[in-house]
Formats: sequence, C-alpha cells, structure tokens
Amino acid sequence: MSRIANSPIAIPKGVEIKIDGENMTVKGSGGELSHRLHESVRLAVQDNVIQVQWDQQDKQAKAQAGTARAIVNNMVTGVSQGFEKKLTLIGVGYRAQVKGKSLNLTLGFSHPIDYQIPEGITIETPSQTEIIVKGKDKQLVGAVSAKIRSYRPPEPYKGKGVRYTDEHVVRKEAKKK
Repeated sequence: MSRIANSPIAIPKGVEIKIDGENMTVKGSGGELSHRLHESVRLAVQDNVIQVQWDQQDKQAKAQAGTARAIVNNMVTGVSQGFEKKLTLIGVGYRAQVKGKSLNLTLGFSHPIDYQIPEGITIETPSQTEIIVKGKDKQLVGAVSAKIRSYRPPEPYKGKGVRYTDEHVVRKEAKKK
C-alpha cells in the first residue's frame, strides 16, 4: 500500500488550488503551475487540506497515487516558498557570472560556456565560484542544476569541477612510483 499517497497535503495561506477534471492549477505568491493528473487518481480538497484518492484494487492507480501526491506537494511548495540548488566551482580560474539571461562559465576549456537561462529560473552568483539556481518548478531547478554540473563534473583525483554544495566527491589516490 502506498504510504506517501495516504499523507495529506496542507495548503498554506495565499495558495489557491483549482481542479478541473484531470487538470489542476496551483496559484500562489511565487507564480502559477499546472499539471495533468493520471485518470485513475482524484484529489479531494477540504479545510485547506488535499487528500489523494484512488481505486484501491487497481495496481496502476496505486502506483500513480504516490507520484501524484509528490507532484502536487512539490507544486504547492514551489508556488509558496520556491526551490533552490547551490553549486560550487572548484578549480584554478573557474568562474561564473550572470550576464542578462545567460550564465557565463569559465571552466578551464579554450572557450567560455554561455548557458541560456530558461524561463521560470533565476540564477544568482554571490561570488565567482558560487551559483544559486532558484525557481518554482522543482523538476526544472534540478534539470538546470544538473545541466550546469554536466559541463565539468567533479573529477576524482583533484576534485576539480562543478559540484553541488552538499555533494561529497570520493577522491582517488594518485599513481605511485
């Protein structure tokens, strides 16, 4: 039985939820998000609490219920608080700078990398070696962070590269003579 789908979602103040059949829209101070639910999953809103309902006998519906609950919870959190990921650049001469709607990265290649920032995402660079990716859509924030990290993932010998701030890179020992 799905344990995630059974837990209710509390709706914070200032968040409005509209359910129209399989389509749902969540509006809040951070913006608006919409999602199409699986046909075997329904949402019930009562007293500022969302409860996921599904056919208990159908295995497909049971599998989709937990997914739907997690997506709806992320939407409610996204429009009320937002999501952020922090990245750190480690290496001599590695720099990041935001110029308009693009992120300019100098990562030791012969050319700088210009990453176009997608709609709905804001990127800040408090210092030359820190990047903060913010947005209301958790999936998009994670995808953008992973794309930036993929330009120069941390290597295991010196640890140079782009890594998440809370990421632990397992270091290898250098070759011995």
